[in-house]
Amino acid sequence: MDVSPFPHQGPLQPEEVRGRDQIVDELVERATERRVTALLGPRRFGKTSVLRKVESVVTEGGANVIWIDFYETRSKADVVVRLDEALAATRGPIRDALRSIASTLSLNLGVFKVQFAQKPSLRPDPDAALHLILDVLVKAALTHPTVVIIDEFSSINQVEGVAGMLRTKLQHHVREIGLLFAGSEPTAMASMFSLRDQPFYAQADLLNIEGFSPDSLAAIVREGFEATDRDPGDVVDGLHPVSEGHPYRAMQIADAAWRLCEPGQPAPDNLLASAFDLVRANTESALETLFSSFAPSEQSVLRSLQAGRPLFGGSLELLGSSQGGIAAARNRLIASGTISRDLRIVDPLLADWIRRRFPI
Repeated sequence: MDVSPFPHQGPLQPEEVRGRDQIVDELVERATERRVTALLGPRRFGKTSVLRKVESVVTEGGANVIWIDFYETRSKADVVVRLDEALAATRGPIRDALRSIASTLSLNLGVFKVQFAQKPSLRPDPDAALHLILDVLVKAALTHPTVVIIDEFSSINQVEGVAGMLRTKLQHHVREIGLLFAGSEPTAMASMFSLRDQPFYAQADLLNIEGFSPDSLAAIVREGFEATDRDPGDVVDGLHPVSEGHPYRAMQIADAAWRLCEPGQPAPDNLLASAFDLVRANTESALETLFSSFAPSEQSVLRSLQAGRPLFGGSLELLGSSQGGIAAARNRLIASGTISRDLRIVDPLLADWIRRRFPI
């Protein structure tokens, strides 16, 4: 049985990443030239998949990669465990250096999770542990060509003092260690590197990840269908306008279209519309839950934007919202990546659901 050429659930394997050559090449160049870079973009835009591809290319070039995921960290102990697990999972020539340096500091990599699960009197001190584990990371990274990738970096803002300590440990070695940061809250990420009161102020170039271009998306669709002996019908030319180039939604719709086709047979009539209807049906419940999770003022902003009404003025009366509440809601939605700075709903399926669900 053929496997769909349009994987979209979870981060992709490096060999599955397509249509991203330009940004992958740029990130590889930046990392190898030791130009500290922060990759910004909304959720489901393929940042992690792109970084996995970068990791693969960098590793093939002979460098080591240390991958750290700070998603939803809540405490210094949590940060220590994420760092510890990242170092314990690292492969390549740097692995022996990590373990050797850790042993000189009386550390065994990969055990902090167990140690923090003990009763309070037996737990390590999180501050001391953080200092030590960062020392291990930096000292080992200086022994071999190394790129450190930190995913969901903005989450450490929730833990006081961590960003400052991380900067202190790294600041004198940015010309020796490749550093790539990424995060799914564009405003929070940008603020960490752009505001004077932040430890990482002016410490990285900011790079936005964009959606698929019409040409790259058309090529992905055409190649995927042809490789599995299927006719793409109207999907090649029509998918970008429908998906707006959103990486996850585009692949979700392409996958649905592919599953509606038979090998060696002409494409069904109105293939794209049928695939879009199928995705609509499959996402209806999830989108309703997502919309319900927004505050009332945020819902008002989303409804007004989708209806093409100005946020301030008559639409406030229609939806029972205040001017101050709408302004704050707009800013929160921009910060989370739900809407863009030009006030467009980023997820085309969410925009479509709002349009169909609400009369005004």
